[in-house]
Amino acid sequence: MSTPVQMEPVEERTYAGVGRCKCSFWFAVAHDVLGVFIMMVGVFGGLVIHDLFVYAGAIVIFLSLIWWVFWYTGNIDVPPEELEDDVGTAKLKLRGLSRVARRVSTRLSSGFRDSFRRIGRSTANSGASVAATDVCLSTIYGGTNTSASKEPVRESLSV
Repeated sequence: MSTPVQMEPVEERTYAGVGRCKCSFWFAVAHDVLGVFIMMVGVFGGLVIHDLFVYAGAIVIFLSLIWWVFWYTGNIDVPPEELEDDVGTAKLKLRGLSRVARRVSTRLSSGFRDSFRRIGRSTANSGASVAATDVCLSTIYGGTNTSASKEPVRESLSV
């Protein structure tokens, strides 16, 4: 027995001008202006290290792309009815085949996850001793090597 849930319509604010993320927009513009200024100093400044200024300006302009991406993604509008809860609860519209597919998917993924956890615990708690393994190490000694040849010396190491 489920109780019907009524959702009140949400009025969305309209943002004029630069949108919601004004800080990201102004940081991006500031980086662009600074990068162009540094680059123009390198081009028209007549300095000995003009290459440094040209490359530094290009790097600052490239880094401004980060702020442009933040601004753009912050201004993407998603209608409230398309949003899901953060904890993974299904949408209210899931009925019939969609609900069955969601349950099967959840059951399979949790089954796989739990089986891997059981395998990890069983090998860790089984108490079986691991047989010693021989590992060959090759080392090259500086001037203290007593052998006349310059070949690597192999020594066995039990682990």
